[in-house]
This record gives sequence, C-alpha cells and structure tokens, in this order.
Amino acid sequence: MCGRYAIVTKIKEIEQRFGVTAPFPELLVPSANLSVGQLAPVITSEKPQELQFYQFGFTPHWAKKNMYVLNARCEGDHNPDDDALYNGAKGILEKPMFRKAIRSQRCLVIADAVLEGPKVEKLSKPYCVYMRNGRRPFAMAGIWDRWVNEETGEIVHSFAILTTASNELMRKIGHHRCPLFLHPHQEKVWLDVHTPLPEITAMMIPFPADELNAYPVSPELKSPKNRELQLLVPIGPRVFPEYSYEVYEEIKLFGMGESRSKERRQGELFD
Repeated sequence: MCGRYAIVTKIKEIEQRFGVTAPFPELLVPSANLSVGQLAPVITSEKPQELQFYQFGFTPHWAKKNMYVLNARCEGDHNPDDDALYNGAKGILEKPMFRKAIRSQRCLVIADAVLEGPKVEKLSKPYCVYMRNGRRPFAMAGIWDRWVNEETGEIVHSFAILTTASNELMRKIGHHRCPLFLHPHQEKVWLDVHTPLPEITAMMIPFPADELNAYPVSPELKSPKNRELQLLVPIGPRVFPEYSYEVYEEIKLFGMGESRSKERRQGELFD
C-alpha cells in the first residue's frame, strides 16, 4: 500500500511544473510524512487547470460515513498473491467503490517522495522512495469523489492512490505493492475523461524500477505526528548505487520548495 508520502515543494514550483494555478495556496502545508485524513494537493479531471486540496483517504459518494480508503488496487480482487508478473484483467473497473471514479473522476496526486516499508515490518523499517535525476515533484495516479455528510451537510472531497504489483525496487525493500507513478507524458491523458478505457488500463503496470531509487530513513516516521524534513535524512545506503544527492540532500540545498533557479548554477552537483 501507499499510505505515507512527502510533499515539500512550494506552490509556485508545483504550478510551473504542472501548468496549473492554486486558488487557495495557503492550504499547502509542507510535510515529510503526509498521512490519512490530511489535505493534500491534487489535480483533478474536473478542474485540470487548478491545484486543489483534497482529503487523503477516499470516500465514495454513496457511503454512509467517511471511509478513508488510501489505495485502489489496479487488479481489484484479481492477483490476490500480488504476483509481480500479473498481466490479467484490471478489476478496479468492476469494484463498486471505484468503478465510477476510475471512469470519470481521475486525478494526479502530487508528491516529492513516497514512504514505504517491508510487508511485515511496515513503517518500523521505512524507506524514502524517490525519482532519480531530481525529478520532483512527480505525479501518482489517483481517483477522487465528493461525499456529503448527511448529519452536518459538510462536503468532503477525497482521493485514493492507485497501486500495481511491485517492481524490482519495491521487492528489494520487501514491499508487495507499488504506487502507480505516471510519466509526465501520461498525466494529461490520465486526467482526460474522454481517454478510452483501454488506454487508461494500459498505464496500470509497475513503474520502471531503474527510474526510481530508495534509502532507509528514521522509524520515527511510523508516527503520523512526526512530519519534520529531518526525518528524510538517510540512515543507510541507497538500494541501487548512484552518484547523486538523496531527496533530503536536494531539499536541504534548495530549501523547503525553494525555486530551482539555482539548480542551473549548481548543476555539476547532480551530474
């Protein structure tokens, strides 16, 4: 599952990266450990030119109570053993909870890194998973819905992150699932409600492991109350050797979302 992730990039950089505007920029609260129930930045199929803030934890419109479902499996009830080589039907299309949203209510979930741990130890042994070559922020595939609390009249917009079977990186960590990361050229296609379903399901495959990396971080991340940037400091070697900065080092260099105009002047650090 993908239940925690980091988002520390400032609004202006998110706007530039995704070509959107943020009507309520004050809603972005930088966090190294974003978790269920918190507001998080998304771009939806309903308003693809805006950055919005939805509750992390999906509740379908027909639910009697707020449900906080974090993830939606692309395979649905198929692939119960999480076979990494699974290439069958995408059962999400059939799941009552998700079948409407996957067709017409898709979104991009904006992140700088994902926090995952082994299937057994979970976040008692967390890893920071990031895109190589400083590619942040990035987008994960999500679905959203609008739910109304019948008792209070409160309207809750919420989302879940789609997951696939694990790729090589996730298997090395010991995790059995992988968020559905999107390449930049897939983002507008994912948001377009007119995209044929076969094109949508064709994206539901594990992300190439060689475009990702990970390193172990503090088990203090197990508590959702701990959200400080310092928690992203590496406490061990990266899963795949490489010669560039970890996510923490890059963020420390540029600040909590500071503009990357400096990056061109210090590019040699990332060669």
